[in-house]
Amino acid sequence: MTELPSRSPEITQLLVAWGNGDETALDHLIPAVYGELRRIAGNFMRRQSPANTLQASALVNEAFVRLIDAQGVDWQNRTHFFAVAATLMRRVLVDAARRRNSLKRGGGRLRITLDERVAAADGSDTDLVALDEALIRLSATNPRLSRIVELKYFAGLTEEQVAETLDLSPRTVRRDWSVARAWLFRELSQN
Repeated sequence: MTELPSRSPEITQLLVAWGNGDETALDHLIPAVYGELRRIAGNFMRRQSPANTLQASALVNEAFVRLIDAQGVDWQNRTHFFAVAATLMRRVLVDAARRRNSLKRGGGRLRITLDERVAAADGSDTDLVALDEALIRLSATNPRLSRIVELKYFAGLTEEQVAETLDLSPRTVRRDWSVARAWLFRELSQN
């Protein structure tokens, strides 16, 4: 895991300025965050089926279009921004998977794993749409667990970065991550 961009206040200041309607801040923000967004997109794409034709650059571009369209976001800091971007990338991939699934009845689903080490050991993998639906159900019962999965698994944040984003201790994040993974494995194995 690479470090998130500099902890300097520059990115946070640009986010706040952009959130307050300063369009020139966006012109400076894009080059400051593009590399990290590309890394997050790369994490997503490595977990995708070889049949997926979406490229990491296209995923970043689509997420950025959705970010720009987001109105009234109160950006807390750069980690919050990257967490929102990762959520939007997940939505882009799920939307694309749903479109493909609607074209091919019962097939063509994207396959991902919750934990690549476990998948390598037992050969299991999980359908992206089913995972998204399970995360929505988890969010209804425990939003914090769902958010931790989203930040850790999808955004590729470390436990410390997730803890910073959610204002939790790394130990709590570690414990909740373990609980969330167990819940998701149980939910997904029932489908």
